[in-house]
Amino acid sequence: MLGHEELIQPQSYKWFFETTTAVEGHMHAIVRTVVAARTKFQNAEILETASYGKCLVLDGRIQSSAADEFIYHETLVHPGLLATEGAPARALVIGGGEGATLREVLRCPTVSRAVMVDIDDEVVALCRTHLPEMHQGAFDDPRTELRHEEARAYLEHTDLTFDLIVVDLVEPLADGPACLLFTKEFYALIRDRLAPGGVMTMQAGMTKVGELFFFSAVHRTLREVFPVVRGYQAFVSCYGTPWGFILASKRTDPASQSAAAVDRLATERMSGKPRYWDGQTHLHAFNLPRFIRQAIDTQGRIITDKHPLIVT
Repeated sequence: MLGHEELIQPQSYKWFFETTTAVEGHMHAIVRTVVAARTKFQNAEILETASYGKCLVLDGRIQSSAADEFIYHETLVHPGLLATEGAPARALVIGGGEGATLREVLRCPTVSRAVMVDIDDEVVALCRTHLPEMHQGAFDDPRTELRHEEARAYLEHTDLTFDLIVVDLVEPLADGPACLLFTKEFYALIRDRLAPGGVMTMQAGMTKVGELFFFSAVHRTLREVFPVVRGYQAFVSCYGTPWGFILASKRTDPASQSAAAVDRLATERMSGKPRYWDGQTHLHAFNLPRFIRQAIDTQGRIITDKHPLIVT
């Protein structure tokens, strides 16, 4: 253990201030900037922070950190892997530049083909080089098919169907690449590319008090497309806020799965033991508090191509 005299004093750090809302933010002490670049689509940085290690930052917002990315990525992927009817064979990842979402999908040994579509090849290349602890070789897995194109165009033209589709996209910023990937029309494309017993999972923004407009709007929009829509959440430390996720399917309802069933399916379908997700975590995540349930029932609008929702 370091003695007090050996500790680096706070004033010796540079600080990264992330705005989480128009009136709030979260500060991180920066050890070093690993790389910074302007891609064709967004500003990308990989920063090493004192608390969370290396972080991927896109357009000024942290996407994941080395210390707690397992919480985000297991929460994003595992409910879907464990809710498909039968063991999943084909999976599609939309976005997911770090490769960690792909990594979690590939933990399922029955997945024989995993397509990852991320439009920003420069971000993927940066992550491939500088974040090996996150992708853990997933890009080089023989089951992986990596494509750099618009996800919407891919869905419109592919004739493949998938047992699992995971949407791991940045929020739809005004100048970002994801504006039309959170609309009713886009979700209808996903529905049409799912197998009958297939499942979609996605990240859906903050679930903190006073900031449920995005989560509730996406939830409302998905209900126009899918018969089963279930929101859930996890606290992701590096974000400094609870984070929302949504599972949508044609048939399977994750809220009907018991803790014992989730643990059994995890043993059957996953290689290695998850660090975060299990049956008890599943029950906790899908049992949303009352204020969020009320927001889902009473707030939110349908997001369409003509009236997209922009996060500021």
